[in-house]
Amino acid sequence: VQLQASGGGLVQAGGSLRLSCAASGRTFGRYAMGWFRQAPGKEREFVAAIKWDGAGTYYADSLKGRFTISRDNPKNTVYLQMNSLKPEDTAVYHCAASSRFIISTIRLEGTYDYWGQGTQVTVSS
Repeated sequence: VQLQASGGGLVQAGGSLRLSCAASGRTFGRYAMGWFRQAPGKEREFVAAIKWDGAGTYYADSLKGRFTISRDNPKNTVYLQMNSLKPEDTAVYHCAASSRFIISTIRLEGTYDYWGQGTQVTVSS
């Protein structure tokens, strides 16, 4: 599976962005998908994940209510809608795919088999 993230950019605080992650291959619907982010000088952190069928979504506690993950399996795409953006949301956002779905590990990087190259999100104050 190859993943291509897009949709990043520069936005003012309080604004919104929608990230997309397009996947290659015909087995996209078998993978749980996740978004992670890495800010300068910080470790990569979990943002959100979605079950293969979209029936379950999971978020970092600090982002609940502002970020929404969704997927469109016929389009082989997963989305991350980000609202009320803050300067601390500035980071490179990566999408990832996992052939395993275990709720207890869905927030861990090691759960994911494939990673996209990332898209930069910059939020100005």
